[in-house]
Amino acid sequence: MDLNESRAYLNYLLTLGLRREEAFGPMALNFIRETDFDAVGFLPEEQFSLVMATIQALAQEPKRYTLKLEMLNRARELVDKTTYKNPQLTRQIEQDIKKTTAEIDIYNDAMRPAKTDAPEKQRLVVKTEAPDYFLDIAQKRASAYYLEKFGLSKEEKSAQHFGGGPRKFEPDNLKVHREYPGACGPFMNARTNAFHLMMPFDIKISRKPDDPLDAGMRAYYCKMGYSFPLGFEMGKLCSFQDGEILDIPLDDPNLIFLSVSRIKEKEFRAPDYPGTPEIPVEYDYPRAVLERTGTLGPYLQVVSNFKIWFDASQVSILIQGAPDLYEYGLEGGSGMMVRSHAADKIPSYVENTSLPWQEGMSFNFVNIHLTLRSGTETAVVPYNTPLFTVYPTLPVQNFKWMDMSEA
Repeated sequence: MDLNESRAYLNYLLTLGLRREEAFGPMALNFIRETDFDAVGFLPEEQFSLVMATIQALAQEPKRYTLKLEMLNRARELVDKTTYKNPQLTRQIEQDIKKTTAEIDIYNDAMRPAKTDAPEKQRLVVKTEAPDYFLDIAQKRASAYYLEKFGLSKEEKSAQHFGGGPRKFEPDNLKVHREYPGACGPFMNARTNAFHLMMPFDIKISRKPDDPLDAGMRAYYCKMGYSFPLGFEMGKLCSFQDGEILDIPLDDPNLIFLSVSRIKEKEFRAPDYPGTPEIPVEYDYPRAVLERTGTLGPYLQVVSNFKIWFDASQVSILIQGAPDLYEYGLEGGSGMMVRSHAADKIPSYVENTSLPWQEGMSFNFVNIHLTLRSGTETAVVPYNTPLFTVYPTLPVQNFKWMDMSEA
């Protein structure tokens, strides 16, 4: 824009500000950040007026104070160049800068609990076939997945800083849109601040055996209360146990087929699955997972061999399908891992609690339970997509629900 166009837009913004229009804040902030006012030729008074109006429109919330401080410092640099210059106005801006700086420090201190007073962190000790992947690479991929999926654009972020004041119905005005999943703290915390289990290969679950993925396929008969592993013999379904041919039509609604691809995560390593001339390394681990997969009623149980030890007196482990699994046409099971069943008394469990660090620890496996959503015939989940989520929680004996009047 040339000077005349820029000045016309500036006057339009200031008019919106005087009217306290909801769209003023995000539009003004983007204009300030994207425009070199000196190069355009704006007078210092024009710049100062827009910056001060933007400060007034900011939501009065601690997480906006950093932006407020940025705008105040900009106003302080401008005020001496304007005809508004006077000691009282300069002093007021400087006091606001000091006050906002102090409020930022208070806010940051409150959000950063003192390390000396913090309780000892609970240990969640894991045994897995690929620790580098499940404990490190997968968590990075999960964070990147959710940030890319729900991350806010520059314009969407700008709208978050402003609120309050009168509103009018403007569903098509993108400048006032701010109700996005990525703007909701609890929504994003359930994703980016959680521990996710995923696989380094694609997974396909379907009602029919058509177009399986390249690393192999398994079939199951699954319904509530009963499931059975199946195989193929001369184009017909048979028992996986003894090969008996079964009279099950391929359109039976209780059939479910699981297939997997080769490994697609380039950094994945599993030393126990080195591959052979018959089975290349990129197929060995997916086939191992596929072969040990089982079923529980209508759910496929993808056995990850992910084992956790934890102090059940201090923490329980909530496991459930990843938050966005439904978008792929799947539902995940859920469960709560609490104290192991007399692990230190039953001989078959003793080896799991025989090491010094295991004293007093409970343990269990996190297996991934998946089923097709009602009405879904096929679901394909790409590699490095969160499948199951692990949330450490307080045991029920360590908290109490109560009404505010009882507090």
